Amino acid sequence: MPVIIHKPTTPGRRKSSVDSFADITKTKPEKSLTIRLKNTAGRNSQGKITVRHRGGGSKRIYRLVDFSGGPLNIEGKVAAIEYDPNRSGRIALISYPNGKKTYILAADGMTVGQSIIHADAKADIKPGNRMPLHLIPTGLQVHNIELTPGKGGEIVRSAGLSATIMSHEAGKTQLKMPSGEMRMVYDTCKASIGQVSNPDHRNVRWGKAGRKRYKGWRPTVRGKAMNPVDHPHGGGEGNQPIGLKHPKTPWGKPALGVPTRRSHRRSNRFILRSRKNRNR
Repeated sequence: MPVIIHKPTTPGRRKSSVDSFADITKTKPEKSLTIRLKNTAGRNSQGKITVRHRGGGSKRIYRLVDFSGGPLNIEGKVAAIEYDPNRSGRIALISYPNGKKTYILAADGMTVGQSIIHADAKADIKPGNRMPLHLIPTGLQVHNIELTPGKGGEIVRSAGLSATIMSHEAGKTQLKMPSGEMRMVYDTCKASIGQVSNPDHRNVRWGKAGRKRYKGWRPTVRGKAMNPVDHPHGGGEGNQPIGLKHPKTPWGKPALGVPTRRSHRRSNRFILRSRKNRNR
């Protein structure tokens, strides 16, 4: 959806922009499909910080999104396109003939009143429909892709993202991921047609630090600005270099551009080309 650019009436408004929300058709969520989640501020059950720079933020109600795509082989209608504060893309409220309602990830171009189906057989090729990968023609864009059959979508779920189906062979489907990675997925895994909604999310400029605080992100301090006891980059009188051959994390591990994927993961055999080679 379009992005609205503010006039520079204040320093915080200068160069900032917001989503227009023109695609939203319903403002309040479906009460039966929401729960309350406690804000842990990046702490585990022992109270230790396991994710830094988290805390505060506006209160949010969690929407129960069905990443499996809803009931199988029952055609539903899109009742509304809604905003979800817990993700970058939009969600769609789907109503079924038996009175059941569910939330799914909204595909770009999905409209109110449109019929969609989560099928285990061939279905129409239109945004939002879901079916096994081996039934989707090559060259099409898909999102909300399963990695394990029946587990529900796990990858390609953020705003504007999509993967491209390259080929089908030997019970597997070759996908080109948004990162440029080429990987194989079992062709019995399911995916939704189209790209995730709200592709202009990447163009929003926050403009001021306060808007990041609303989202629950606390300030980040440079390692160079710390003491040696707090970070490998710390110490020195004034503006000193880090004094190391390579940058390090606060715990002394290599950082910035170093592969972090474990070398013995079972899924490595499905990756044909890693994202670091995407320009080759």
